[in-house]
Formats: sequence, structure tokens, C-alpha cells
Amino acid sequence: MTTRTRILTGITTTGTPHLGNYAGAIRPAIVASRDSNADSFYFLADYHALIKCDDPLRIQRSRLEIAATWLAGGLDVDRVTFYRQSDIPEIPELTWLLTCVAAKGLLNRAHAYKASVDKNVETGEDPDAGITMGLYSYPVLMAADILMFNAHKVPVGRDQIQHVEMARDIGQRFNHLFGHGKEFFTMPEALIEESVATLPGLDGRKMSKSYDNTIPLFSSAKEMKDAISRIVTDSRAPGEAKDPDNSHLFTLFQAFATPAQSDEFRSELLQGLGWGEAKNRLFQLLDNELGESRDRYNTLIERPADLEDILQHGAKKARAVATPFLNELREAVGLRSFVAQTQVAASTKKKAAKAARFVSFREDDGSFRFRLLAADGEQLLLSRNFADGKTAGQVTKQLQSGQALDVRSEDLSFSVWLEGECVADSPAFAESAVRDAAIEALRIALTPVQE
Repeated sequence: MTTRTRILTGITTTGTPHLGNYAGAIRPAIVASRDSNADSFYFLADYHALIKCDDPLRIQRSRLEIAATWLAGGLDVDRVTFYRQSDIPEIPELTWLLTCVAAKGLLNRAHAYKASVDKNVETGEDPDAGITMGLYSYPVLMAADILMFNAHKVPVGRDQIQHVEMARDIGQRFNHLFGHGKEFFTMPEALIEESVATLPGLDGRKMSKSYDNTIPLFSSAKEMKDAISRIVTDSRAPGEAKDPDNSHLFTLFQAFATPAQSDEFRSELLQGLGWGEAKNRLFQLLDNELGESRDRYNTLIERPADLEDILQHGAKKARAVATPFLNELREAVGLRSFVAQTQVAASTKKKAAKAARFVSFREDDGSFRFRLLAADGEQLLLSRNFADGKTAGQVTKQLQSGQALDVRSEDLSFSVWLEGECVADSPAFAESAVRDAAIEALRIALTPVQE
């Protein structure tokens, strides 16, 4: 059975989506989500938004607009997992577990933090002036987003590659400290989309809210037409040949046109099509391309309760993965139930120490093996094959010698190692709590009885 590649994409909720966001991120991500080999997770990164924005109304409006944009753009919520970061309480809890293993030196090297410090130093301010712990520890929250769902691929811009690498470092550190041979976290890889369009804005620079040169994605037809009319062009008059390759109006047209439409538009510009008519052609193209999506968007915006239901359904799907995984991580770091541990100790200590026994036997191929049975006859261990009975006997003696046991958990079973070699395995258990109880019973059973 082929494992599907898990892809995770976060969308920060601090603004209104524009045409550049759509062509550069939203449209290609929605197309990628239709791949039957992809298991796609898309989330509204509203905790991240709090780092950049302290206007509650703006954040609330942006969450609504961005959710509606993705759905209007054709995201199939039955095919993907679409959720708000803030609806998954396991995310901030995992963030804290990861914070406790993340090296401060690693976070000191984060580009966003270093850029803020450098800016302060340049202006003669205290190096940490205006820098919050949210900005400083942003990479740990992003690591929790990625590692919680064990994403294989994370599509990011080049400026975010470092954060994916940090998630790898932090995940590896956790695995090393608490895994005991088990890899809790998959190591994610940054996926750089070299072919993704970077659209020019009204003034020819990259379309960006910070340049105030954007074309709103789902504005009314009139607002879109007005924005397009402000696109800067050269002074060539109608009838004069235009240069499509140096026209950002043509670049915008090309991002939404078929190859045949682009070829025709290029030809007309070379033959002297006037800029006014060229802008009208761009408007007609975008209006045809986005008209139905705009209608869906407006319907969704007017029915926030429907959006809420969709996102709550997505949160339920996401938490079906996150909740049991976080329980496993809590167990790993020692945040365990007192009751379960007490019951294990009370029920197994006395009888296991006295009554646990090794049973040796010979396989048909002539090799020797042994079982360790608990007081109630339950099999705790089955050894690997040994060439002769003497070696098998020496291993059982070592296990009963009182030396520290090297027990390594893997999924719902565990194994016992001596001098770097695996010597015995447990059966598979129904759940991790039962497996951990069996490990405790094993340790008690192999503890020498004090006379």
C-alpha cells in the first residue's frame, strides 16, 4: 500500500486576499490538493496573526475573508482537512513541549528576529525594543503546526525555508530525548514552487499590500475595473507597437489566460492595440475567470454560520489526528496518569516478582528461544533465535541480573536490547497505555527479589 504524501499549508489571517495571493498561492494549492496521492492540510494561521496584528476586528474580518476565498476558489473540504489553528488546542500544548527542547541559540538565528534586532541597532534603539516573545518564538509555533500532523512536504516561499529546517531540528531533538528508538516526528521538507507566479502590481513592483498596489481578488466588477484602469503603462499611443515582454499588464493577462489567448493578445499589442482597450481586455478576462468564484465568495461572506460549520467539521477531522498523538507525546515526556501507574504497580509488583518465569524451547530449525511469562501466564517477551541453548541461557541470566534494562518502544509494542543488539520482542498491544503497563510489569518481573 502506497503512503500518501502529507502536505501542510498555513495562511496567515491579517489581510484581504488579492490577485497576487490567488495566482501565487491559492490557485496552485487548490490544484495540488486534487492529487489522489496527496493528503492535504490547509489551516488559517490565526495564532500567527496575533504576532503581527493587534486589531481584533481586522483579524476577525481577515479570518472570514480568507476562509471564504479558499472555499470560493474551489477547495474541496471533503478531500482535504481545512481548519483554524485556534480551534486545535493541541497546537499550543505541543508548542510548549517543543519550546522546552528548542535551543535558544537556534531561535536567536531566526531571520525575522535578527532583522528586527538589526533594525533597532541601526536606529540606536535597545536591540530588543518592540520585540515580543511571539515574534521570537514564532518558529516553535510553526514547528508545532508542521510536526503535529507529521507533514512530509511544506510549500513555502524562500524566506520561510529556515523555519521548516528549524522544525526538523526541534523534532529531531524531541525524538532523541524521548523516543528511545521511536521516531515520534516525521522530518518535514520545504517544497519550493519555482514555477509559482509572482504577479506585478499596479505600479509594476511585486503586488503587495505593503506597496498599496494590489488588485482585490473578489471585489465588485466596478472596483476591479477601476483598479485595472490605474495600471501604469508607457506613453505609446493607439496604433503604435507595444512591447509585451516589458508590460506588466501583459504579465497579468498571461497569468490567467490560455496559451492561445496570450498569443492573440501579444499579437494585438505588437500591432498597436491601445492601452485603454488592452486594460478592458484584461478586465474581461479576469471577470470571466473569477465571476463565478466571486458570487460564491459573496454568498459565503453573507452566511458566516455556514463557514463556521465547515471549519468546525475541519477541526474535528484535524483533532482526530492531533488528540491521540498528543496523548502519546504526553506519555513520552512523563505527563502520565497517576491512577494507571498505581494500578500497574499494585497489581504486578508482588506476584510478578515472585512468579514471572522463563520458558525455553527449541524451534524446528534447531535454534533456541525463550518466552518470559508474567504471573498470570501472559507473554511479556519472545526472544529472537539463538544458535545454541547456552547462549539463550546466558541472555536470560543477564536479563535477571538487575542491570538497567534497555527497553525501546515502537508503535504499540516494545523490544529489549543487550549490548546494542535486540534480544527479545513484546507482542503488539491494543493501545499505548497497555503497552506501557506491560513495560512496567516487565521491569518489576526482572527486578531481583530482595530476601
